Amino acid sequence: MKALAAVSIREYEKAVEALTVYNHTIEMGFQILLQEDGGELIRPSRRKTRGTCAVVYGTDQGMVGQFNERIARFSEQKMEEIGAYRTELYVLAVGERTAERLADIGQKINATLPVPRAATGVRSLIQELLIILDEWRIDGEIDQVLLFHNQPKTSSTYYPRMVQLLPIDHIWLQNLTKKQWISRSLPFYRMDRERLFSLLIHEYLFIALYRACAMSLMSENGSRLASMQAAEKNISERLEGLSSQFHHQRQNSITSELLDIVSGFEALTTG
Repeated sequence: MKALAAVSIREYEKAVEALTVYNHTIEMGFQILLQEDGGELIRPSRRKTRGTCAVVYGTDQGMVGQFNERIARFSEQKMEEIGAYRTELYVLAVGERTAERLADIGQKINATLPVPRAATGVRSLIQELLIILDEWRIDGEIDQVLLFHNQPKTSSTYYPRMVQLLPIDHIWLQNLTKKQWISRSLPFYRMDRERLFSLLIHEYLFIALYRACAMSLMSENGSRLASMQAAEKNISERLEGLSSQFHHQRQNSITSELLDIVSGFEALTTG
């Protein structure tokens, strides 16, 4: 299990590295589109937030300690801080155990999806997430999406994190419009500008959801690896203690038998 956890961590690390390169490509698409657009596509909306969706990544596997409890408490605290409870709140839990922990602290769960057991299952999870989020957005139920997930700190430790997925950070988009292009030749496009912008937003959402899931799964496997190492150490220390106790009792038994022999010999010789 330790080897499997270590291999899984590396697999998700490679996925995150690949996403970084892809994300840079999407940023370049935003950059060229917005520079030609002059900022018309990224004017921030002034309307009040209608509804908030909280996507909480957890785990359904064991030997992970307080993994689900920490992210559940963190999400509740952050949503309280930013005032998410003042809007209509929709909670989408990734993991049955995560949903149970959220329900324990009073959250109403609107949808639950299973945690992928391997990297090959992450893509299908993200596609399901996007379908649900699109339905809620089209129906006018939400216009703000928050991601909550655990992120690796070291190889065996993690910390909870919140990411605002929607609305997209307009400061980040504005900075892209001011960023210098990497070469003298500028790319061109034939697609409708708004349609292209919509597709780039969709890819941006896919990357953010995928990265959050991969980070959560990395944290989960790191926590499991740490738990197994701690269990292995405890077993080793316990075996060492039992071995020492056995040798001590065996030595006492041998000493007692020798004393009986000596006592018997002395009784025979003095009689």
